[in-house]
Amino acid sequence: MLALNKLSKTYAGRPVLSELSWLFRAGEFVAIMGESGVGKSTLLNLVAGLDQPDMAPASGPPIVLDGVAMSALDDDAATRLRRQKMGFVFQAFHVLPHLTLLQNVALPLLLNGLPQQRALDMLEAVGLQGRGGDYPHQLSGGQLQRVAIARALVHQPALVLADEPTGNLDPETAHGILLLLRNEIKSSGACTIMVTHSHAAAAMADRTLVLTSSGLQETTSVNRFAQ
Repeated sequence: MLALNKLSKTYAGRPVLSELSWLFRAGEFVAIMGESGVGKSTLLNLVAGLDQPDMAPASGPPIVLDGVAMSALDDDAATRLRRQKMGFVFQAFHVLPHLTLLQNVALPLLLNGLPQQRALDMLEAVGLQGRGGDYPHQLSGGQLQRVAIARALVHQPALVLADEPTGNLDPETAHGILLLLRNEIKSSGACTIMVTHSHAAAAMADRTLVLTSSGLQETTSVNRFAQ
């Protein structure tokens, strides 16, 4: 589903990621942990095509998503791929304040020219049925994150990228949000990569990887949700 092949990124002569290789499978929920500054958010930005990796190695393109080499795409093609194949869940929600909840969730459908009925279905799935006409300022932080999850999944993306999705939430709300996210991605079959500092959040994933200067390494702990 998503293949990293000797992915590297250097800023101002300083290597942030060095020859990172890993294969992420469809339907898999993976948490990535690591110290601050090790390159976790950089990794998500590279996968999303929001940043460009160092020159591709002779062994092949550094990022391949659903059979497509990201390095072969121009800006317009990368935008289309992002719009069609990816969903994003951010720590700061990024729900648009001037749009209703229904309009926020329906935005990916509108951009992809898809029927918008599924936006109502997703609001119901995240427990916000009947709230479609409300605006973001009327919601709590946990409810806003539910809207963000509904928006990320409404167009049934192949890949969901989550960057500290519960960093602004209290532990009880965070647990509910992560359980909701896990259930929804398992239902849709999306591959999901979640960057987090929280061990409690990582425990909700199928497996946890730790990013270090030496690359990605899988932890030996097994979470209670793993199949």
